[in-house]
Amino acid sequence: MYATYHLFLYRNLYMNILPEIDKISNELTNIFKDLHQHPELGFEEVRTSKIVKEKLQDYGVDEIHTEIGKTGVVAVINGKQQGVNQIGLRADMDALPIEETTNLNYASQNPGKMHACGHDGHTTMLLGAAKHLCETRNFKGKAVLIFQPAEEGMGGARLMLEEGLFEKFPCSEIYGIHNSPNGRHSEISICKGKAMAGASFFDIKINAKGSHAAMPHQSIDPIIICSNLIDQMQAIVSRNTPPLESVVLSITQIHSGSAYNVIPEEAKLCGTIRYFSNEVYALVEERVKAICKGLETAYNVEVIPDLRNTFDVLNNDDQLSDFYMDAAEEIVGRDNIIRDAEPATGSEDFADMLKHVKGAYCRIGHKGTQPLHSPKFILDPEIIPVGASVLARLVEKQLPTD
Repeated sequence: MYATYHLFLYRNLYMNILPEIDKISNELTNIFKDLHQHPELGFEEVRTSKIVKEKLQDYGVDEIHTEIGKTGVVAVINGKQQGVNQIGLRADMDALPIEETTNLNYASQNPGKMHACGHDGHTTMLLGAAKHLCETRNFKGKAVLIFQPAEEGMGGARLMLEEGLFEKFPCSEIYGIHNSPNGRHSEISICKGKAMAGASFFDIKINAKGSHAAMPHQSIDPIIICSNLIDQMQAIVSRNTPPLESVVLSITQIHSGSAYNVIPEEAKLCGTIRYFSNEVYALVEERVKAICKGLETAYNVEVIPDLRNTFDVLNNDDQLSDFYMDAAEEIVGRDNIIRDAEPATGSEDFADMLKHVKGAYCRIGHKGTQPLHSPKFILDPEIIPVGASVLARLVEKQLPTD
């Protein structure tokens, strides 16, 4: 009882939640919990898209467009005055292939799938912003609301762009938001310039020669080659890239063998490379391929590398980052704003949209210390009306009426 009352006082004394959003705060919480219970993976967000469409229709948006990027939804809200500028707001909708272990009373009902990154919260925040903007329309121009599928490494942003997202819905600026389970309720931070790393995923397959485990001399052991490959790849960062450049090379999967007494024919390893410089990434990619070629020659086997750029470096516009924080400050107060946050080595495909339209991407803190992508991750729903208010206020400030 005391904790709930204390939170109520905190929110109302120190947070400037916009009235139309505050009115539907319970509805937003229920939407969030429903989405959390029914997570859908990338390009499978059929149910989520249907709920988004229905809510947007209830709120009174002027246009709704579906099946953009397979399961994406785009809505347009007209301000009370016509204008040439259009502000884009984007939220991601997909979940992850993770078995949830939170024991929440609204935990995932879909086995092996979980909203472990908070996209259910992001979607709900944007719906809350839509409600306020439809009710008040206190802006000049248009707000373009983009509900994006398949952010988690499946290219949802790129597919929407390929299908003409910004040709069909031109935006003068675009903004995104992501939760941060750092224990600091409603602290909003932004990093100007290079804010999040680019990322490449890789698979490397080794085709060698198997044998009976008791007769290893008859084999060319792919596991030994795999071990050498791992050692040499880890040395790329420490010995080939400039010391002042941030690069992360992580091997996250190794697959080989199926029996105790058999040396297998093949091995496969997978992982990711994170970077802030395209030139440095090109160097790392070149070294990976060269190492694979060298091992092919040394062991007389086949080593096949497959490296795929999955996320670009996310660049926040300096001026729009300040405008974003100005709007956020009106909601959460100056003490809860960080304008010079450190870059993050995580990646985000909102970077692809920022290559076409200038904009910015911020983080909003909430209670809890379980990291993103953990089966124990819990998003605090108390930040949903806060994030919704920030997004809605941003539109009003960037598209002021006469």
